[in-house]
Amino acid sequence: MLRTAGLNAPLWYDEIWTVDTHVRLPWGEMMREYSMNHHYFFSMKAKLVSQIFGDQPWAYRFPAVLFGVGIVAAIWWLARDVAGTKVAHISALLVALSYHQVWFSQNARGYTELAFWSTLGLIFFLRGTHRPTVGTWVAFGLTAAAAVFTHLTGVFFFVALGFIWLVSLVTGFGRPALTRDWVLRPLIGVAMALVLIVLLYLPIFPSLVEAMGEVAATSAVDPMQEYQSPVWTVLEGLRTAIGDTGPLTMIVAFGGLIALAFGAAGAHSAQPLFFPSIVMHIVVTLAILLSLDMRIWPRFFFVDIGPVIIFVVIGCWHGAGIAARAISQPRIGMPLFAIGVTAMIALSVLLVPRNYAAPKQNLAGAFAFVEQTRTPSERVYAINPGGPVFENHFNANWTTIGDPEEYAKAIAQPGPVTLVVLFPNRMFSAIPQLRQDAKGQLDLVHDFPGTLGDGNVHIYRRD
Repeated sequence: MLRTAGLNAPLWYDEIWTVDTHVRLPWGEMMREYSMNHHYFFSMKAKLVSQIFGDQPWAYRFPAVLFGVGIVAAIWWLARDVAGTKVAHISALLVALSYHQVWFSQNARGYTELAFWSTLGLIFFLRGTHRPTVGTWVAFGLTAAAAVFTHLTGVFFFVALGFIWLVSLVTGFGRPALTRDWVLRPLIGVAMALVLIVLLYLPIFPSLVEAMGEVAATSAVDPMQEYQSPVWTVLEGLRTAIGDTGPLTMIVAFGGLIALAFGAAGAHSAQPLFFPSIVMHIVVTLAILLSLDMRIWPRFFFVDIGPVIIFVVIGCWHGAGIAARAISQPRIGMPLFAIGVTAMIALSVLLVPRNYAAPKQNLAGAFAFVEQTRTPSERVYAINPGGPVFENHFNANWTTIGDPEEYAKAIAQPGPVTLVVLFPNRMFSAIPQLRQDAKGQLDLVHDFPGTLGDGNVHIYRRD
């Protein structure tokens, strides 16, 4: 229910690019070139659903809903393996109520699918290192291939698990007695995954190599250099999760760190490789992105949200027990745990409605507003990157402004002007004069709010 409410809200920028450049292509052309914006396995499902039910935003998003619900089940399964049924029930409930989980479950992109396959892969990995059956490692290989075919960044998660396996092999940490099966059977799953991934990406491999070079190049000249900072990533994740709540943000962050510490300690006895696997994924992801000078978007760590919630629940349980024993009142351990769980549920219930306060980014509303209110003599400019979207998706006869020079020429011409600004923080940095004019000669006639970070759409006019 949480994931279908408001599902037909207008598509945002990335969703539109996914639909226009991939999903709407004929089946035989969907794998003609590589794009970081394209989540291949997901887009195939989105295309199938949209062909059955029509060209509707909800249809493109419906596969994300299914995998978002699937994550709840997968987290329950993972938590039960690690900490038992009670922790599994609470963890699954918190994932179901999670603001981020709901947001991405209503996003026509493959992040919930990537998280689903990655969570299953983690389950099979932990089971396989404990009891290395061929079936478990074959299942691991299939989930790895599915995750990487959904999006190439899925490689990060399974490379991290590979490092953990090597550490366990060399040091003996977290594994039973070393046997031939423990060493060889995981390699069956890895070999299967590699073969499938190569076969799936082989048709677009040259395009893939070219695109990776372009991503690094564009990141190097990005006016928003803070996007390449891990500190910005952490703060942006907290901001989107908690919102502008002042001191509550720091309280939640501090409490979460304490719960994570207790959770890592509590999970160690049952499954010592669980916490290191998540930490290794974060380290590997940061290392790869920093080495390639790529943007460190918080969504690259979306797959970690579910496991982190499990750690927090385990930490609450473990911490409550320690606190009760510390004051020689073991009977209050359960009430303390119940209070902590109630607080987490209450916070989640408080935050999740923000998903429905506005569309992710209301480009459709902005287009309709401008077209309904413009005069015949009025020039309309869409500030890049909005221009191509309005031109191709909405068939707008607007002019695109892409840099400070084009903006200066456009604004120097006399007569009424309308400016449509997507991602205002980014564009104010890219075109400093636009920021200055927005405080003076331009009037903000409408601001379309969005739940996406920097997702508002500003409409400025000059008579």
